Amino acid sequence: MKGRDVVATLDWSQCPAVESIPGKRSGAWVFKDTRMPVSTVFENLESGASIEEIMEWFDVTREQIAAVLEFAARSLDAPPSVEVPSQMVDAHSL
Repeated sequence: MKGRDVVATLDWSQCPAVESIPGKRSGAWVFKDTRMPVSTVFENLESGASIEEIMEWFDVTREQIAAVLEFAARSLDAPPSVEVPSQMVDAHSL
């Protein structure tokens, strides 16, 4: 899964390290109290950057990066939720 896909797929509202504010980076998910999009971490890691390089280039802490990576890992490992219809239909009766 590509970096941009990870960001788009997850429910970042559940991650306390990030925020989305209308008018701030067009509402993109950014690290709290910054303008740095979360997607930047995934895109740079995917391109071969190290966490240390990302910290240096974008002025974020190891803790901030770890928080979004851990959140993404937990979220992607979670079993998908399956909705069970309230009324089962027998295919033979259709």
